[in-house]
Amino acid sequence: MSLNNICIVGLGYIGLPTAALLADKKEKVIGVDVNKVVVDTINAGKIHIVESGLEDIVMSAVDNGYLRAVVSPEPADVYLIAVPTPFSKHELEGGIPRPNLQYVESAANAISKVLKKGDLVILESTSPVGTTEKLAHWLSANRPDLTFPQTHGDGADINVAYCPERVIPGQVIRELVENDRIIGGMTQACSNAAMKIYKIFVEGECLVTNARTAEMAKLTENASRDVGIAFANELSILCETLDVNVWELINLANRHPRVNILDPGPGVGGHCIAVDPWFIVSESPKEARLIHTARLVNDAKPDWVIAKIIAAIEKLANKKPIQKIALACLGLAFKPNIDDLRGSPSLYITQQLIDSTECAICVVEPNIANRPLNLSSKAVFCDLDDAIRVADIIVVLTNHDEFIHIASKIKKSQILLDFVGVNK
Repeated sequence: MSLNNICIVGLGYIGLPTAALLADKKEKVIGVDVNKVVVDTINAGKIHIVESGLEDIVMSAVDNGYLRAVVSPEPADVYLIAVPTPFSKHELEGGIPRPNLQYVESAANAISKVLKKGDLVILESTSPVGTTEKLAHWLSANRPDLTFPQTHGDGADINVAYCPERVIPGQVIRELVENDRIIGGMTQACSNAAMKIYKIFVEGECLVTNARTAEMAKLTENASRDVGIAFANELSILCETLDVNVWELINLANRHPRVNILDPGPGVGGHCIAVDPWFIVSESPKEARLIHTARLVNDAKPDWVIAKIIAAIEKLANKKPIQKIALACLGLAFKPNIDDLRGSPSLYITQQLIDSTECAICVVEPNIANRPLNLSSKAVFCDLDDAIRVADIIVVLTNHDEFIHIASKIKKSQILLDFVGVNK
């Protein structure tokens, strides 16, 4: 199999770092994104996302001619698809989100125009089980002149595989290189071909399986974490009812050699843990009862947090008008020490408070420079010291390093609502 050109469709949080790492190994990489601004930014040697260490690699790769970006696929030997897989507006029975594979299908339609015998197509987008087979079907329908694994096995003209990413924001470059990788080909020949691509930059072990198992493995990893978080979140609600300090309780319980309870929080955000379990539930709603319940628990936690904050505001309103109560919301990102706001419960909570109360609200988010477009202009951005100085109620929503031990700075007259355990 020739490796003269690698085409990566989707230049977001996964596609661009992957393209950069391959180009850094002196592979010719064509990056594809429908957003012309993204394409122009990358071709200028810059990046449109925040990820440690990425910009230097992109700049070097572009300057040395190993990476360029375009708006539609060009002929290559390998096509790697890293596009979004969101939910449809139309839910399944019981309010279960329906996976939306339109971006994967659009990518298939686009690359099918330039496919040739001997090419490899890899899907990285997190997807319901069976999506790789759908991808191969879409490609086959567009290119009846070529053969595909579902009909010709190892002897197919085109190899197709599923290889999910397993990284966290802020550590993407390191983890793409160091983490083990699951290689799920539709046939053994497909797996062998995909293995050669990932061995270019992956130092971790490449573990070979079939496409369906690889798809389920990715979903299982995040569903397992979601269930663990749901247990911690439910525990925090129970402890509030029973007048028990949840942080002390978890610390004591975790002294058991076979217990490892996670920390509770205001909910679950990001593009993975809050999304991927639904792909399992949508395919097997009757069987995925625990996974479904965990999703409901975690999705309900932000509204529980909002209710606790509103109750504190109303209690303080007995002493002073609500319009004169100052509320400080600390943290908008969905996890500590990053700028990623995708699906953030902290952002959702803050916006709901802005919409539902007449308090003066200030926001502290040390990891972003500008107000998010989807956050009301009613909120005033300020630094931590100013927030502590003016606030009557201080709400900690994200466990950033800057907020650790904040309790030592709080006056007795101020109310501290810590939903992430910075004061544990």
